[in-house]
Amino acid sequence: MSAGKADPADAAGDHLGTVYLVGAGPGDPELITVKAHRLLQCCDALVYDSLVPTALLELTPVGCERHFVGKRRGHHSVPQPSTNAVLVDLARRHRTIVRLKGGDPFLFGRGGEEAAHLASHGVPVQVVPGVTAGIAAPAYAGIPITHRKAGSSVTFVTGHEEIDKGRPGVDWRGLARSSDGLVIYMGLHNLRRICDELIAGELAPDTPAAVIQQGTVSGQRQLVSTLGELADAAEAEGYGSPSIVVIGQVVLERVAACAPPPADVEMPIPF
Repeated sequence: MSAGKADPADAAGDHLGTVYLVGAGPGDPELITVKAHRLLQCCDALVYDSLVPTALLELTPVGCERHFVGKRRGHHSVPQPSTNAVLVDLARRHRTIVRLKGGDPFLFGRGGEEAAHLASHGVPVQVVPGVTAGIAAPAYAGIPITHRKAGSSVTFVTGHEEIDKGRPGVDWRGLARSSDGLVIYMGLHNLRRICDELIAGELAPDTPAAVIQQGTVSGQRQLVSTLGELADAAEAEGYGSPSIVVIGQVVLERVAACAPPPADVEMPIPF
């Protein structure tokens, strides 16, 4: 049976458990929402990613069935169809299932795909938004991603473009002319090309820019530079994933004194 058609056995839906697509936040466990905390304390099954701190896993009840389905560059990744199948199977056997995803489920987290798959199989599903790293990581470096002195728009964009997406890649040159600020997820691997494309799109090489690695958690560090020098500086200082890149005049509005201390946490796959 194709993934897009509902299983007739699931049509009623009333005997199936509910899957909650829960945002775990950017890493600091204290940034999780009250609703997410409550669901973790009462769930029968947990499906979680590699950017979820182990402190949150410990909130689940004794006997909770756990499944790790993390994806990280350089590590074995669980294919998305396998994760979809696990969620449907758990819904047939449990009442409350938490699908815990780093950041926010609907922002570069495939939460929309999982929600559609579950709904197509008659599985009740609800989304629980979370604090996204594109806001929290800059904040933990003292950088506001919007500021009335630094423009009126900000764009969230992924720098990790897969060739099998079946749609055009990011128009970096167009973004250079259309947004006052950019917050780039998963952009470090392609950072040099991104910077070159933005400059080719007439964004000035001296535009302020920053990289925040491991935002909100132990090991966090930040690099403030310019668009033209960012790739060289990040490479020279050995920056790695996970990192958030911020480009725009907002970087100059940084107030380091307001940055919270990163949390001391452990992750399922160490950084």
